[in-house]
Amino acid sequence: MSVSLEVWGNYACFSRPEMKVERVSYDVMTPSAARGLIGAIYWHPGMRWIIDKIHICNPIHFTNIRRNEVKDTISANNVESVMKNGSGMLYLATPESIQQRAAMVLTNVRYVIEAHFKMTERATTSDNPGKFQDIIRRRLEKGQCYHQPCLGVREFPANFALCTNIPECPDELKGKKDLGWMLLDMDYSDHGNIQPRFFRALMYDGIINVPDFNSEGVRR
Repeated sequence: MSVSLEVWGNYACFSRPEMKVERVSYDVMTPSAARGLIGAIYWHPGMRWIIDKIHICNPIHFTNIRRNEVKDTISANNVESVMKNGSGMLYLATPESIQQRAAMVLTNVRYVIEAHFKMTERATTSDNPGKFQDIIRRRLEKGQCYHQPCLGVREFPANFALCTNIPECPDELKGKKDLGWMLLDMDYSDHGNIQPRFFRALMYDGIINVPDFNSEGVRR
């Protein structure tokens, strides 16, 4: 069962994992970000979203901004120690940890996400594809979501709606464009060793066809 939704916003940042200090966005939305966005609108343990295509509907433009971020993290060892001892600090003091970082982000973005879902072993006897299809369509039409969908990071909220007519491809995006290696998604098959998977992102007339997770073109 498939669905098409249109998403747009003023800013977006789909961070490249190879950039360690400052955020630099991919040129377009990643399939991982698309899955997270649609999951914010509707998610159920009895189904699994799979992204099929991403349509880039606006020209690709970047801008540089500065963002406030915290430089520290709460370590797993610290959490384990507090749980054992029953005392300690499990928080970050923002005034002490905050710092400004530059980020190269996208501006004025608009995408159409084509996706489908598959039933999982966690589906109950009352769950069925038709039921899920009706729910997701109703939520898209009413603008309902579990939490605010975002365009890569929470500071950049996404507007969304059911797509009934895909916008025309901008002239700047027509033809074939190689966007390089892009994050497809994380491989959770081994929860003790979660690994990223990458694919070669080729855009044809503003459309990226997302490969199957286990296809030959996907790399670790």
